[in-house]
Amino acid sequence: MKRLSPHVRHHPHRFARLTGRSTSSHTRRRGAFASLTAAVLTATMMLTACGQGNGAPSQAQPSAQASVTTTPLTKLEKELTDHAVSDPHTVKGPTTASSVPEVQPLEDPQKPQLPVTVTDEQGTQVKVADVSRILALDIYGTLADTVIGLGLGDRLVGRVTSSTASSLSSLPVVTEGGHDLNVEKILSLRPTLVLMDTTNGPREVTEQLRSAGVTVVHFSPDRSIDTVVPQIQQVAQALGVPESGKRLGERVQQELDSVQRAIASVAPQEADRRLSIAFLYVRGTAGVFFVLGQGSGADGLIKALSGVDAAGEAGVKDIKPATSEALATLNPDLILAMSKGVESAGGVDGLASRPGMGETTAGKNRRIVDMADGQILSFGPNAPAVLLSLARAIYAPDTTTSARPNP
Repeated sequence: MKRLSPHVRHHPHRFARLTGRSTSSHTRRRGAFASLTAAVLTATMMLTACGQGNGAPSQAQPSAQASVTTTPLTKLEKELTDHAVSDPHTVKGPTTASSVPEVQPLEDPQKPQLPVTVTDEQGTQVKVADVSRILALDIYGTLADTVIGLGLGDRLVGRVTSSTASSLSSLPVVTEGGHDLNVEKILSLRPTLVLMDTTNGPREVTEQLRSAGVTVVHFSPDRSIDTVVPQIQQVAQALGVPESGKRLGERVQQELDSVQRAIASVAPQEADRRLSIAFLYVRGTAGVFFVLGQGSGADGLIKALSGVDAAGEAGVKDIKPATSEALATLNPDLILAMSKGVESAGGVDGLASRPGMGETTAGKNRRIVDMADGQILSFGPNAPAVLLSLARAIYAPDTTTSARPNP
């Protein structure tokens, strides 16, 4: 599962960028969905301008010598297991999943051991000699969150719009129009290292920065539960803190394992009784309405929540327009969505009134679970907390303070 940006909340043009605009550089972007036509993308941009698997990644095995610090998710896991409903099919009405707190940095992080030479995602050998002034630039905000988790957040000197951590709020933004990187702004911050992927553009920024003498390390634009730990370790290698990467990876791995065990314990044990879930991307009240299918990032999220991916079961790849016919075929028990997307569609009432929605079990029961756009598909160090928040909204809605009564 991969490639869809969760951050339309903070700049609404982002979905158009991630699905690939009609410029040659954007259509080459690995993070793009080539399946959408240029006409749909243009409509998306015009509108917004107006308005994997169930298992956790196995790459990081806990070390007997490593000191592992865990974040306080145990209480929330207990709330989930203590207050889960006996049958999630009986729950009616919408619920908003609670936002998760900022990534907790490691205690006593490793000091960077430099220089280091790494081979980045583009196959370029990069020598990193100075990490005193870092920019972490990706459309998900994942790279910046990882730098924070590694205990080097105080070295970040700027941010993109999607990096919304409170500790970064005072830093200058180096994007314009919501998503395009501004080379002049970047250079004005005198970065000694830029961590980035291809989800922000334009593509020529990399060479412009390298020509100006800035060290740039590229990472994969793909995001999934299975990429969380490997990417932590890759970022740590580039920063010269592999031990911190090992510790943070072990912490996140342990949290993923624990959270998914808790979720599995409250979900229906029989496969045919698990909730059928569809992730719908909606923006505004016009034609921006899609089902996220296999390879979108939503499929693995749903499986990690011990649900059945309705789109995957129907053979939907990447994304597909959410027509009446498509929704009737999926007929999910529950719908996941981004909070700002639901708001832009006229709230739950507006979303539920979309053609075909009333014919689905989820639409009839108004069973819609939404979460902050910048978190629901972020797949960074906070992935365990995101999973747990969504699980509480799905299986124990009474524990979610933003649960809304069924009208």
